[in-house]
Amino acid sequence: MAALAVLIASQLFFAFLPYKRRAYLPILLMTAIGFGLGQFWDYIGLPSLRLGQANMLPAVLFALLLQPLARFVPRPNREPKEPTEAKPSKPDASSQPGGR
Repeated sequence: MAALAVLIASQLFFAFLPYKRRAYLPILLMTAIGFGLGQFWDYIGLPSLRLGQANMLPAVLFALLLQPLARFVPRPNREPKEPTEAKPSKPDASSQPGGR
């Protein structure tokens, strides 16, 4: 139930929060961390509103508060790097005829 709640909440955050040019994976990551903090909230015994195994009240609150940090999650560059010209290396003295 918790994994499904993470997916649903991340989709809702992605659709309705007013941030420009966002990627989905950082939002999903921040939502999962928020739900993890909600589980920790329950582990230490603080009051919460549970839905199945997910602690919805602290989890959604933490996930919502972490969403502005999603822009700092590093993402791989989608454009492939162009190959660089390999510089010819200097031949070793031992590989030349008469070398030592």
